[in-house]
Amino acid sequence: MFLIYYHLTDWRIATVGSALGALVGGSAAHLQTHALPTAIPEQNLVIIAFAWGIAFLLGASSANLRRTRLINTLSTMGVMAHELRTPLATINLMGDVLRTLAQHDIPEAKRKKIEDLSARLQNLVRNMNRQIDTQISNAQLLRLPREQSPIMAAELVQEVVHDYPYRSTRERECVQIHLQQDFCFLASRPLFVQVLSNLLKNALHSLASASQPPKPGDLRVYVGVHRSKGRIAVSDDGVGIAHEQQDRIFEPFFSTQSGAGTGLGLTFCKNAVESAHGTIRVHSEPGLGAVFMVDLPLNRTTTT
Repeated sequence: MFLIYYHLTDWRIATVGSALGALVGGSAAHLQTHALPTAIPEQNLVIIAFAWGIAFLLGASSANLRRTRLINTLSTMGVMAHELRTPLATINLMGDVLRTLAQHDIPEAKRKKIEDLSARLQNLVRNMNRQIDTQISNAQLLRLPREQSPIMAAELVQEVVHDYPYRSTRERECVQIHLQQDFCFLASRPLFVQVLSNLLKNALHSLASASQPPKPGDLRVYVGVHRSKGRIAVSDDGVGIAHEQQDRIFEPFFSTQSGAGTGLGLTFCKNAVESAHGTIRVHSEPGLGAVFMVDLPLNRTTTT
């Protein structure tokens, strides 16, 4: 049972649970000495101690292996993301050159085509840079910055929604902001830009996986105050999340997107929100969409 307990749960939880179980069992035995033996045979104690020791070592070893794997993967992602900056800068420069060439004596039709090509190249570079920023943030999963500053929720949401690199006009038009009550909270602004970008990306992917094309209002971002805490909620009418997956979506390397994603985006979101002393939860019904709710302590000195 010790081996199973340590295998199914985190070793720290298993250790605390085992200690509490031993304490409760010992207390119960002390109170009911007429029904239980007053002493445990020595050979039984040896077996119990051996099983617990082996389970503890296996649990701690597995935790270290998982942490090492996470560190190596995140480090590789960070290096790759940085290396991609150079070719992207070259592509962006090519777009500037094309735009400059279009200003010379070129027929109107050709100039428009060149300017359109330049705009597409530079939009592609912006999209890739946004993805790189996300991956670099994911690579900082175990060493998130601790600096915090006051952030107005409505302004942050409007900035992220406006600057997000949408793939089409229809995708942009499906996003709506519902400002119920603005609030201020203390956190790292760059981290929360990435948190909201990750939640938007997941919601848009869920909508894209649905059978119907997205319509205006299929993705909604709410800003308000709920039970004395600020809340930012991202709600979509996409494919939803299976009930058995909802308890695992914040785990590292777990992804509901088959063949896509690293499984680190929501883990990063959870760590970033908790670094601001907040919580993130999900409510979803398969086929009916999902709602991710981020609740944050209010910074009442500047809350409006």
